[in-house]
Amino acid sequence: MSAASNRSKADRDPAEWLPSDGSYHCTYAATWVGTKLRWDLAVDETQRQALLGLAEDCSTTTVVYEPAS
Repeated sequence: MSAASNRSKADRDPAEWLPSDGSYHCTYAATWVGTKLRWDLAVDETQRQALLGLAEDCSTTTVVYEPAS
């Protein structure tokens, strides 16, 4: 991810921002969910709905994470 791309997303979640490269949407969503799971962070309903929408196109993507100690 370029610095400009990173700045454009700032602290927005998948309901507000997705990478411009559509082929990366599933990887981005899986990474985002993995981070939430790792740190036991909440997901609000808007985020949940956005992720469910993304998941429809990501049937071969697996979320991998290790719980924080």
